[in-house]
Amino acid sequence: MTSISGAEMVDWNLAVATATRLVRPGPEIGRDEARAVVAELRRHARTSERHVREFTRMIPEGAEVHDTPVLVVDRAGWIKANVAGFRELLAPLLGKMQDRRAGAPGGAVLGAVGGKVTGVELGMLLSFLASRVLGQYETFAPVSRDLPGSTAGGGRLLLVAPNIVHVERELEVNPHDFRLWVCLHEETHRTQFTAVPWLRDHLEGEIQTFLRATEVDPMTVLERIRDAAQSFAGARPDAERGEEGRSLVELVQTPEQREVLGRLTAVMSLLEGHADYVMDGVGPQVVPSVAEIREKFQQRRASGAGRLDAALRKLLGLDAKLRQYRDGERFVRAVVEQVGMDGFNRVWTSPNTLPTKAEIARPADWVARVHRKGSEESERG
Repeated sequence: MTSISGAEMVDWNLAVATATRLVRPGPEIGRDEARAVVAELRRHARTSERHVREFTRMIPEGAEVHDTPVLVVDRAGWIKANVAGFRELLAPLLGKMQDRRAGAPGGAVLGAVGGKVTGVELGMLLSFLASRVLGQYETFAPVSRDLPGSTAGGGRLLLVAPNIVHVERELEVNPHDFRLWVCLHEETHRTQFTAVPWLRDHLEGEIQTFLRATEVDPMTVLERIRDAAQSFAGARPDAERGEEGRSLVELVQTPEQREVLGRLTAVMSLLEGHADYVMDGVGPQVVPSVAEIREKFQQRRASGAGRLDAALRKLLGLDAKLRQYRDGERFVRAVVEQVGMDGFNRVWTSPNTLPTKAEIARPADWVARVHRKGSEESERG
């Protein structure tokens, strides 16, 4: 990334240090038990791969795909992986903002101070999230010694062991069943990206389009953030509260970004809903206590963990992620019921066959568009 007198727009090392220092300690666990948990998660990940591929039929038997590693990490490892991913994704935007700042009076000083402040803020955010994420398919961080990826470049499945142990204890469920259940969900994401080679580049392209549309004028950004904060604090006049209830992420954006966000929301709803659908489809066959786990986990998802947690989830837009699980799962279920699993799998053909945000809510519209078009092309052929 370009810099002004060596000062970056975000102090990434400070972000890692801040998040690692502030993150909650994990559950108490002995060294031998910790090793056993790590070994079991790795076994479950391998088992889940077979179950998910057989159920989804996304990867034909015998087909060669660029495989991706499974990494069992602690909270600090999750933080480092996500900072590396953010750094890669945000580099073009931050470079543009830094160029704008370079021409301003005192730009070098602002860059040094701003980079420290932003590093601390990002670290605080990641410290909040690092104790909550059970697993993640991380696709954007470049391959390194600490973060191996697929032979095609990038991509690895992260299983956050202390968080999985914490939740299984909190829910009082069978730990072996819960660990396999989590692996089924996360392995579905891994299968999605290994089976659909264009998916990573498509998502990165959409995100970069979103970032390029960001208004880089500092005063404009400050005004948007101030309006967002006032809407959440209830300080704006009643007539101006039409956007009340939306997250900070949604409020600080341009009209062009809203269009991109709609497409990204649809894709994320598809990916998350598909993972939930697969987990429910495979779970009863291989996880004896799946019904109990599902019920308790759904209650945990819906309730949050106190008023502060609920407020932060709303501010960060995490409530929208919960809706993505529900809406996406309903979409997948409805399509599979109408056209079967192979008919549903046409969704992975190209970016043009992905559902729109409207089609996520109305699955029959997607079926009509994609399957009617496919039938017409077959008839012409």
